[in-house]
Amino acid sequence: MQLDDLYRRVIMDHYKTPRNRGKFEDGAVSVELNNPTCGDKITLQMRVEDGIVQEARFIGEGCSISMASASMMTDAVKGKTVEDAMGMAEDFSKLMQGEPVEFEYEDIEALSGVSKFPARIKCATLAWKAMQKGLEAAKN
Repeated sequence: MQLDDLYRRVIMDHYKTPRNRGKFEDGAVSVELNNPTCGDKITLQMRVEDGIVQEARFIGEGCSISMASASMMTDAVKGKTVEDAMGMAEDFSKLMQGEPVEFEYEDIEALSGVSKFPARIKCATLAWKAMQKGLEAAKN
């Protein structure tokens, strides 16, 4: 099996069986973002306590890349400090620019090929931008 095939399978697995899909009834930071270019929409919710992302969930609709990225991101940030989560978002941005970056949560690396398709980068980064916006709001 080639690496591209493996990456496609990881992305489709997260798209078809998203992790952390759902919403909190209360007590969570909530951010809604959309990508008007292709119609992707996400509502990301996070519970942040004592500078730690305790839980993260999302609801949304969009292409396989945006929904898989949201699934991966919500899994990856749980239990991380706000600073570490923000650092992961910066690393993800580098990955989307074609820079080699390694993640503790390795599924994220399956999205590295998106950097070859500039029109799809906004799809992949939507959830990460929502996370950054939410964590900034949680600081205040």
